[in-house]
Amino acid sequence: MAQNAQGNDPQGVQEGLGVRQDEEFSGTRPVEERHRIDELRLDGWMRQNVESYRGPLVVLQFKGGQSNPTYRLDTPDKSYVMRRRPFGKLLPSAHAVDREFRVIAALGMHGFPVARAYALCTDDAVIGSAFYIMSMEEGRVFWNPLLPSQAPDARRRIFTSKIETLAKLHMFDPDAIGLADFGKPGNYFARQVDRWTRQYRASETQHIPEFEKLAEWLPRTVPPQQRVSIVHGDYRLDNMIFHATEPRVQAVLDWELSTLGDPMADFTYLLMQWTMPGLEHADLKALNIPSMEEAAQIYGDATGTAVPDLNWYFSYNLFRLAGITQGIAGRIRDGTAANAKAMESAKRTVPLSKASWEYARKAGAE
Repeated sequence: MAQNAQGNDPQGVQEGLGVRQDEEFSGTRPVEERHRIDELRLDGWMRQNVESYRGPLVVLQFKGGQSNPTYRLDTPDKSYVMRRRPFGKLLPSAHAVDREFRVIAALGMHGFPVARAYALCTDDAVIGSAFYIMSMEEGRVFWNPLLPSQAPDARRRIFTSKIETLAKLHMFDPDAIGLADFGKPGNYFARQVDRWTRQYRASETQHIPEFEKLAEWLPRTVPPQQRVSIVHGDYRLDNMIFHATEPRVQAVLDWELSTLGDPMADFTYLLMQWTMPGLEHADLKALNIPSMEEAAQIYGDATGTAVPDLNWYFSYNLFRLAGITQGIAGRIRDGTAANAKAMESAKRTVPLSKASWEYARKAGAE
């Protein structure tokens, strides 16, 4: 089964922490009218810029995704994937497909499992927005973290591969792979709290008292940063493609939120998935899925990382998701949301803010 949707973008991130059904989000559909592009012009550009490309071109749209529209491009020889910026009014720093292209190109050159980065186009005249072309990876996407289709041994090996792949990402020296300037200097968490507060303010459609308290408390209590690595920003099971037959990661997808920062952000976001619907109340031992403590141990053995007190980090992660879902609400208001399920995601802002404040209280907030 060929899967490369990258549709599980940050605007859908809070859903991915729970259970989603494979058939609802996997696969392709005809291109929506509002997402149509000039296919002849794209074909001409690919002939000039994509190595070994040969048309004619058939364009479909992946079902998943609420952020950067993602297309499957079929030719007689092979298939490609195109990610583009949405049309219309956008927040200043959002939907930076050039950054996505840059990070997967750098990581791919150094043996990290990503799709092959073919070409980037920043000329809006071609299809109406910036876009890039990458390989269509063959393999499997698992949307349900309980992995009901897999045998017990495969479940553990799939989770282990997922965790060890994140560890590998965090062990790269950004300077050594040409990404020294991929993020800003200073404390990553402080920057992220500021970023998502600003996105919330730019998209604000309602007053949420818990969010206001968090926006005041989190910046005052940011933990010290021990080191800097590449961080993915949305690292979860259904943002990766697994080998067609082997329980190993073939390609990590959806790099829209990637930057340089504190690996604790990715690591604690990974652990938080054990607190969400799906894994939260599951009989992990019977399923042969690692517990949160075992997951932390796998990561720690690969990186030398000790598990910190998680309450602040879990509060931060939920705060960040609230900022993201509020951004979706703003995009619904502005008419640029790229998926019909955006309204459902936007409604999560209040419960995410309340849950974040509960973790903040456990971490000492009053």
